[in-house]
Amino acid sequence: MTNRKNILILKFSNISNQPRIYRQIEFLKDHYNIYTAAFKGLNNPHIKKHFDIKIPFLPTGLIDKFLWNISPSRLFLSDFFKLNNIHFDLIIAHDPYTLQTALQLSKKMGAKVLHDAHEYTPGQYEDVWYQRLILLKIWDCICRKHMPHADATVTVCQGIADEYERNYGVHCEVIDNAPFFNDLSPSPIENQMIKMIHHGTANPSRRTEDMIHLMELLDDRLFLDFMLMDDDSRYYKKIRNLGQQNPRISFRDPVPMPDISKTINKYDIGLFLLSPETFSYRMALPNKLFEFIQGRLAVATWPSPEMARCVRKYDCGVVSSDFTIKSIASKLNALSTEDIVKYKVNSHKAAGHLCAEKNRDLLLNIVEKLLM
Repeated sequence: MTNRKNILILKFSNISNQPRIYRQIEFLKDHYNIYTAAFKGLNNPHIKKHFDIKIPFLPTGLIDKFLWNISPSRLFLSDFFKLNNIHFDLIIAHDPYTLQTALQLSKKMGAKVLHDAHEYTPGQYEDVWYQRLILLKIWDCICRKHMPHADATVTVCQGIADEYERNYGVHCEVIDNAPFFNDLSPSPIENQMIKMIHHGTANPSRRTEDMIHLMELLDDRLFLDFMLMDDDSRYYKKIRNLGQQNPRISFRDPVPMPDISKTINKYDIGLFLLSPETFSYRMALPNKLFEFIQGRLAVATWPSPEMARCVRKYDCGVVSSDFTIKSIASKLNALSTEDIVKYKVNSHKAAGHLCAEKNRDLLLNIVEKLLM
């Protein structure tokens, strides 16, 4: 179909394991030609062409991060001149710091710009002193200067949408991080052993070690498996060493992102304790919450507003009274087998509502309006 319009998905990072971009491609592939530009591409047959962005340095130190965030488009705009022989009708700019590049490219070819803000970037690293003093001011400036010029903006939850509108006057549609529907059933609880799972990335800002310390307060019927991405970091190794000191904690190899829900289906409880150190963490509504539900698990979490709202709405798990290990331990220790079975059944009922298919039409409608 030669009359298909061209869409460029742009992100200044490695997108090989980005579920949000994976889902966007799946939503759009039957209607548009999809191109991507990033540091590393996504292996997807529906991408017409991927453009590698060559980075001159890895942003590791303080000065590097300052240069990286003050003007990424200035550093990498030359790489995008090679895109000019393709006319893009729409550019989907992921995260606020791709916006300047996307807006500059859109002027050259008359393209529309859809900004996928993901989280609340100006409040993402408030727990790191030098980022709080320098980088958050830069991100605030980027949002203030460029967000109003995007033709449409989406984000991951209503709390973050409200914050963007309050601070920058930008209306955001909400497209959450739900994965595709998995046709599964709740697994039975075996031998009165309650199997918990946490998957994702070990991150010091998220205090992954809290879930290890939690196990010291739980009774002997509760077990925890970690399915973590091995990034060979010092912190990842610390988590492995801490966890191996507890016989009821195990580590298993990660699986490809589309296989997560069916892999964790054999567990009983999905556990996620996210420290509320930053605004973005407090308002998080992450992939893993929906993957727990698609896996037909009960959910256990701290009272992060967006996650708590979802768990309470569908009555699919427990939410602690505060952000302490002791409070979530008391909730978990009080659970009977019958309680967990009920929550797993309720996740099963919710799975048809909390799935990516519900977001397909929303994104397609946004894109269609922009390209009219």
